[in-house]
Amino acid sequence: MASRTTHPVIGTRSLNRATLARQLLLGRAGMSARDAVGHLLGLQAQNVKPPYYQLHARLDGFRPAELAGLMESREVVRMVTMRSTIHTHTAHDALTLRPLVQPARDREVGHFRKGLVGVDLERLTARARAFVEAGPPRTMGEIREELLTQWPGADPQSLAVAARCRLPLVQVTPRGVWGRSGQVRLTTLENWVGSGNAAASGNAAGSGNAAASGKAADAAVDDVVLRYLGGFGPASVQDMQTWAGLTRLREAFERLRPRLVVFRDESGAELFDLPDAPRPDPDVPAPPRFLPEFDNLLLSHADRTRVIPAEAKGRNWAGNRAYRTLLLDGFLAGLWKADAGVLTVELFAPASNAAKDEIVAEGELLLAAMEEDQRSPSGRWSVRFGSIHG
Repeated sequence: MASRTTHPVIGTRSLNRATLARQLLLGRAGMSARDAVGHLLGLQAQNVKPPYYQLHARLDGFRPAELAGLMESREVVRMVTMRSTIHTHTAHDALTLRPLVQPARDREVGHFRKGLVGVDLERLTARARAFVEAGPPRTMGEIREELLTQWPGADPQSLAVAARCRLPLVQVTPRGVWGRSGQVRLTTLENWVGSGNAAASGNAAGSGNAAASGKAADAAVDDVVLRYLGGFGPASVQDMQTWAGLTRLREAFERLRPRLVVFRDESGAELFDLPDAPRPDPDVPAPPRFLPEFDNLLLSHADRTRVIPAEAKGRNWAGNRAYRTLLLDGFLAGLWKADAGVLTVELFAPASNAAKDEIVAEGELLLAAMEEDQRSPSGRWSVRFGSIHG
């Protein structure tokens, strides 16, 4: 094996283009919405609309009804997975990824232990599961009140957090369906997608013995590492740990090292990748793309300089609020908002007239596909440059 110090260096622009290619952002892909959700290992879905905008930026001819239909048919679901945030996943990936991140969710419960004195977490889990599966999907408030009948002295919020972390709870439709609204109501993932899907997930807990279970668990983690590199690579161990909200993934990367190629970034960090994954020339054009708040492209690496240049660091956030972002030449270059048929673009730096023309064309495409119910009073859409704050 070659010395780790001799791995070739991959520059920032090359890293940018490789990641954009994996993220389907160098050119819109002709794949289905379901296949794209799987390829991307889920879409960050802290708000309802971002998953739809994420797919519009990546897929040729995408319309919101396609993802909405997948949600209504339960082929994709909304639930808490990576980084303790809500993601839209295929049913298969939800069944696969939630067990992977469960240790992090268990540690999260530990932060609320002062409010859970005297609470048996195994009993809480069983009681909450029975409650949400016995009737119609429940609100978190209803789950909390049910648990308070058993543990009246516990902190109500801590009980709710424990239920959310200990159980794979799905936000059922119509929540998350484009053009519809609904209160957040919850049931278990297995109850929502069906026992057949649950059995198909190949849960390692039923593998027969500890050795077999351990091997199956390692294989499941290794598969997710390979898929993460396929969607976000080249990447470091720390990058994937940031994406997943997990620690101690080094062992999986070391198991896979003989199957991977290894680079160093410009700061010397070791980056792993799939041998046959796309790594385009750094000068390949990257078209402008409008991304929603919380797009995983901007959240899934420990070192985000591959997409966020130093001069733009922190500009897509204000306090706890995330802004919608614009990529120009593959890098974060501005913010945007759409209101009453007008898309406002705030650039961080001056852009050429040619670049502005490309931004306008992409903005008009977005408005036509995604903002059909927000035409201006004149019945037209328009793109303007200015401050998104007014």
